[in-house]
Amino acid sequence: MPNNISKSAIIKEGVIIGENVTIEDNVYIDYGCIIRDNVHIKKGSFIGARSILGEYLVDFYNDRINKKHPLIIGENALIRTENVIYGDTIIGDNFQTGHKVTIRENTKIGNNVKIGTLSDIQHHVYIGNYVNIHSNVFVGEKSIIKDFVWLFPHVVLTNDPTPPSNELLGVTIELFAVIAARSVVLPGIHINEDALVGAGAVVTKDVPKETVVVGNPAREICSIRKIKNKITGEQVYPWRYTFKRGMPWEETDYDTWIKNISIEN
Repeated sequence: MPNNISKSAIIKEGVIIGENVTIEDNVYIDYGCIIRDNVHIKKGSFIGARSILGEYLVDFYNDRINKKHPLIIGENALIRTENVIYGDTIIGDNFQTGHKVTIRENTKIGNNVKIGTLSDIQHHVYIGNYVNIHSNVFVGEKSIIKDFVWLFPHVVLTNDPTPPSNELLGVTIELFAVIAARSVVLPGIHINEDALVGAGAVVTKDVPKETVVVGNPAREICSIRKIKNKITGEQVYPWRYTFKRGMPWEETDYDTWIKNISIEN
């Protein structure tokens, strides 16, 4: 099928473009990228040098024929250098990555998501809106990450309860939960809304709503509402009432924003 490439798109030297590719207005594709078949890049997006979009799935290697595995990149994406994003993936608007990020097939990512340098998102993963995933994070197959979740550097979400096995259990992380640096979450664990997992924790059982867990194995120590800012002494959590940078309530406050959303709906 023929390509549909906007006249306003900027495509730098050495870019290779496959078949049935759509590149919308004001897209910038930097040097040496590979855009494979069936990729749709929406308007205003930036694709960093040497990135590969629509990477082959495993079925390519059987007969060296690229099957139809579409990739959709939403509007105003900022994808930095040397990302590899597989086909059969849908990514929402205002997506941002660091460098050398890998995103496997059958993944769905919402709007306003950020994924840091060297993170690895495996296949069959769901990521909601306004999720922040820092550098060197591993998200295992079948993970479900709801809206407004934070995963800090070197977090690992596992999925194999008896490795190696054929029965995989993904981790589920609910709204507003925070997983601090170097935590490991075991297969099938459910981390509930507004939970806080302390740095370096090994989470071996479900974490209740608004609960702080720390240690190896992780144990409950208190409600998040008891955590204070070490500088001001003020209550920190639920964090949506004290933090707004990059959030949809940045120009107002959470309560006003959610009230207006409820009225609109």
